[in-house]
Amino acid sequence: MSMTRLIDDIKRIWRGEQQPSLTWSCMFAAMCLLAATAIRYGMAHLRPDVFFTPYMPAVFFATAMGGSGVGLATAIAGAALGLTLDFGGGPADGARLALMAMYMVVALLVIWGVDHYRRLAGKQREIARRLTEEEQYRRLLVDELHHRLKNKTSTIHAVLHQVLYDQPQVWSRIDQRIRALATADDLVARAEGQGCDLKDLLVSELGPYGQVRFELHGPPLFLPAKLAVSLALIFHELATNAGKYGAFASPRGFLQVSWTMQEDRLHLTWDEAAGPPIGPVGMPGFGSKLLKAALSSFDGRTETSFLESGLHCTLQCRVPPN
Repeated sequence: MSMTRLIDDIKRIWRGEQQPSLTWSCMFAAMCLLAATAIRYGMAHLRPDVFFTPYMPAVFFATAMGGSGVGLATAIAGAALGLTLDFGGGPADGARLALMAMYMVVALLVIWGVDHYRRLAGKQREIARRLTEEEQYRRLLVDELHHRLKNKTSTIHAVLHQVLYDQPQVWSRIDQRIRALATADDLVARAEGQGCDLKDLLVSELGPYGQVRFELHGPPLFLPAKLAVSLALIFHELATNAGKYGAFASPRGFLQVSWTMQEDRLHLTWDEAAGPPIGPVGMPGFGSKLLKAALSSFDGRTETSFLESGLHCTLQCRVPPN
């Protein structure tokens, strides 16, 4: 076994990532006892009454490397060596027995503490391993869903192209909107890992309805990944609602989105105008619940109102640092 491999094995054993053999643990404990005895011999020239203190580090390291069983055996061996070996020449009296009893109590506490820490560390490593596996599995599912969505979009694109092959003007308008939808999906998928610019996110969601149907006003703002995904869900819901019932459902309908930053908070306003007449508002559905809950983790809230000119929505939230 090379020295580098030996050092790596010792590091893994120390971190609890590898369980050593009983032979290795006993040899390591014996080396700790030998080193502690040598230290005690050197200290005897200054303080001959130090019998058990040098063996306490040996108990600690033996327990940390070999477990509680090896640590207990090391503590007992240290007590025996401290009691029988007398580098100062004095007899083993009652005071030494009392010191040995105190040493054993402290050694047992050290063994319990180290073993308890090793168990907690082992549980934490297991939890971290499971979380890592779950995150990898989740990413695999997200990548697979994104891949399938792209395939379906490509299939729809190809089918419509065949049907509208002899109508190039109609196809050109539909082609741009399908491509804009695909760009929005790609942007949201990338946002989960990298984040994106707020304006790019809005353009990707609103682009399929036509660039002349909306205006965007606000400073450049790069959104962290999780916030970008939450806002993408909100913008998609608002844009879909505008396409069905709001500004984008009317030939003259128009949307204006503006935003500002005040310290670390984003304030955004969504104003629709010249849409179709607003009918009776029904019970809150999934979209309304989404608008209220999507920004809760960012200390955010949304407020919507139906004006004569169209839907008016304001939202604000905290923007975490990148």
